[in-house]
Amino acid sequence: MSKIHVTTTVNGEPAEFLCEVQDSLLDVLRDQLHLTGSKEGCGSGDCGACSITLDGRLVCSCLVLGVEAEGKTIGTIEGLANGDELHPLQRKFLEHAALQCGFCTPGLLVATKALLDANPNPTETEARYWLAGNLCRCTGYDKIIRAVMDAAAEMRGEHA
Repeated sequence: MSKIHVTTTVNGEPAEFLCEVQDSLLDVLRDQLHLTGSKEGCGSGDCGACSITLDGRLVCSCLVLGVEAEGKTIGTIEGLANGDELHPLQRKFLEHAALQCGFCTPGLLVATKALLDANPNPTETEARYWLAGNLCRCTGYDKIIRAVMDAAAEMRGEHA
């Protein structure tokens, strides 16, 4: 079977890759483009560890085929920081100790950014519902939600 040539944009940069029709976008990101922040936790879209944005929409990259990225814009955890300057979400996760083992953290950060892009002033309940698709076995979620709410306030220019 011949490989398909895909042209896309990843974290604001043009990207091209070759993939089989059955390759998941997660596998392409990790194996072809060497963007290893997204993780495979379940392979069935239940854990959120592979969360990315595709044309601004939050998706589980394990459920998207690589060929579906043709002409689309992909956002991954690697595109969150601005060089050495952490995104406010990353800083707040660190400040609130909203991570332990870190396996779920990239997916949570991408999902949170998608939330705040859609709704810069979520209630705690809205944040909890939005992040319900991201599983964390270590933190218990309270520190994560505190970090999300604090980052949202900072990004709105408020002092928490």
